[in-house]
Amino acid sequence: MPLRGPSTKLPVGPAVAERLAGPQLVVKSLTGPHFGPVSLEVQAGEVLVLSGPSGVGKSLILRAIADLDPGDGMVCMGGMAREQYAPTEWRRLVGLLPSESHWWSNRVGDHFPDDGCRWLDALGLDPGALSWTVSRLSSGERQRLALLRMLAIEPRVLLLDEPTANLDPDTSLSVERLVQRYIAERAACAIWVSHHQAQVDRIGSRVLRIGAGGRAQGEAL
Repeated sequence: MPLRGPSTKLPVGPAVAERLAGPQLVVKSLTGPHFGPVSLEVQAGEVLVLSGPSGVGKSLILRAIADLDPGDGMVCMGGMAREQYAPTEWRRLVGLLPSESHWWSNRVGDHFPDDGCRWLDALGLDPGALSWTVSRLSSGERQRLALLRMLAIEPRVLLLDEPTANLDPDTSLSVERLVQRYIAERAACAIWVSHHQAQVDRIGSRVLRIGAGGRAQGEAL
């Protein structure tokens, strides 16, 4: 499915283009207690959209790929099996943005690297947001800052569970553009859960529908 509309894929430079050959993420016969089997491949530079009704296991699939929930099957990144990575390294390189973000300190900036965050303005956030307390954040601010927190550790694979669910249309477009920019600059890739067809049309390189029982319905198109 081609990208179109206000969020368009950004061109990549020659150095990044050299890294775009072959799949970045490969999942084969991944099965958990409430989903599967699911097989998929995501190329560097791609956004694969997971679609389907609520409750069929899309979030569980992302958690299993991130190695946060148990699952049988094979998961590889960059040609290496997940078992070849240290668990902490896998979870840094394969970043999960859950639908509800978690915060372990009351100061926003404590969740970011010491050099701060260069993308606050891109998502319409106040330059002083890192000095705020988490308790003062709106649901939309939490969602945007959680995304920036994940991007700050520079993952190669983005697992995005409805990352614009609490945002207005204009801010949602800003998130889409930032994610596409990050993917283009880093030769990264993403699996994005979305229930909005207009958004799927804008961001999706391909779409994989998850049906009842958490089973993938056909190949990603």
